[in-house]
Amino acid sequence: MTREHERSVVVNRRSFMTLSASAVAGTVLATQQLQGTVQKESTAEVRDPKLVEDLVLANHILANEEIVDAFGHVSVRNNRNPNRYLLARHVAPALVSPEDILEYDLDSNPIDGKDKSQYSERFIHGEIYKARPDVMSVVHSHSPSVIPFSLSSVPLRPVFHMAPFVVEGVPVFDTRAVPGPKQRLVASTEAGRLLAQMLGNHPAVLILGHGAAIVGTSLQIAVGRSIYLETSAKIQAQAIALGGQITYFDPEAAHRASSGDYGQHAWDFWTRRAEKGKAQ
Repeated sequence: MTREHERSVVVNRRSFMTLSASAVAGTVLATQQLQGTVQKESTAEVRDPKLVEDLVLANHILANEEIVDAFGHVSVRNNRNPNRYLLARHVAPALVSPEDILEYDLDSNPIDGKDKSQYSERFIHGEIYKARPDVMSVVHSHSPSVIPFSLSSVPLRPVFHMAPFVVEGVPVFDTRAVPGPKQRLVASTEAGRLLAQMLGNHPAVLILGHGAAIVGTSLQIAVGRSIYLETSAKIQAQAIALGGQITYFDPEAAHRASSGDYGQHAWDFWTRRAEKGKAQ
């Protein structure tokens, strides 16, 4: 073999190896892109479009009923995967759209939309879902008539037939019990875990000087409880302000007053009000 021929073989071998490496790299890249696409599609596939639609609507209802304002949030457990939940990105509830809905695991890590802003208090939702398998929805609100009862020694008590669940008690969670720097937010796994412990089997828990977390066995029940907890707190405060003796519901009367399942007609009513509010 001549020296010239040897040089040609070496060059050709190098070209072949370069092309092979490029081909392999291209295949790997294509595979990664395909896996990414499949992963995104599988994430989207496990969501129930109706559940997403109802969650968007729940945000609008709570905003229209003035249970939340620019802040506050509502989540729902994924009905196709109980170890995940759906929650909007960090945006005012009245502005939530289907594109804003993100999926989280129960440690409150985002499954998708990692580049989008997250609610710092999403741990309220994840830790309650961990502790309460019966809970399908969680609302965190700064409901103005409810907050005074988180500060006073006067407890919320059953006074309103549409809020019979209050008879089960509404404990108060003090964020100062969370180890570390003191703050009012429930913005860590530990804070969320301690709040879920305080909630226990109750339908709601107040957060000292902050707001409340309300739970339900459905999205509709959690929303209804949030609305009527505000109304009940307002009525109780008005009754106290009048002076004199207050007649509170006894447990049996409270449970007879309402089943606590507000039904489709209530949901339809709130939906119509929210739609009318958006149109104005």
